[in-house]
Amino acid sequence: MQKYVKNRPYHAKKTYAVRYIAGQPVKRIFPPLNLGEVNHTVQLGNPLLSSHVLEVMVWNIFKQQRTNWLSVLERFGKKTQLVLLQEAQTTPELISFATSHYLAADQVPALILPQHPSGVMTLSTAHPVYCCPLREREPLLRIAKSALITIYPVYQTMLIMVINIHAINFSFGLDVYSKQFRLIGDHIIKHNGPVIMAGDFNTWSRQRILALYRFTERMMLGEVNFMNDQRKRVFGRPLDFIFYRDMNVADASVIVTQASDHNPLLVTFNINKAYFYNKTSCLNSL
Repeated sequence: MQKYVKNRPYHAKKTYAVRYIAGQPVKRIFPPLNLGEVNHTVQLGNPLLSSHVLEVMVWNIFKQQRTNWLSVLERFGKKTQLVLLQEAQTTPELISFATSHYLAADQVPALILPQHPSGVMTLSTAHPVYCCPLREREPLLRIAKSALITIYPVYQTMLIMVINIHAINFSFGLDVYSKQFRLIGDHIIKHNGPVIMAGDFNTWSRQRILALYRFTERMMLGEVNFMNDQRKRVFGRPLDFIFYRDMNVADASVIVTQASDHNPLLVTFNINKAYFYNKTSCLNSL
């Protein structure tokens, strides 16, 4: 539902997400007025998980400019509960795939192209109870990069926070690059439960990787490691990462493909319900 301030729509400098659900009109979602406030009035329906296993795919899809991108999504994406895409262009083919296999698809338009906007897009098998779109403009090229924070029901009162990010690429120094993480950090700190933060972090320099690791260390996020690491690299450094909290990694792999200039990442998490409930009980007793 659209937020209002003094009887006027609150558009947060025109930053918004676009939600696609099969059989429903396309909807704009503006940033919430209250940081991290979950909308408990949303019809939850089924939770994200039917068991303790969570399958996630992360992929910079390169605006679907190469052939076979759809076959890669069909083969690997539709088996997962979450797909985090970067540079996702809202073509009819992608929207058809998203609404056919997922309950909700949320995109933050960053680059407005002549036909279809491009930006991060999160596909999920559950409706989000929270959605916060973010944009940051490249200081040199003046092109925006986007991020999306969504929260989904998992078990009963357990909620998982999912952060899909395409980080600033061209900038002098680290000020603008680090700025993109600050509001994300505010969300993570306020969230009690599992967290996934993944995407294309554009970590092509030592300084950028160190800044990212400092941030994830402060947020107490672990990194998913890959045995056969075929991630896209620039100057020998990987660009795509998956970080997590309050889960265990059961399996992780990189799919080698020519369908994009990045290779998709796949990870299987185990969510320990007993661990979460014990943690919640300890927090409530403080």
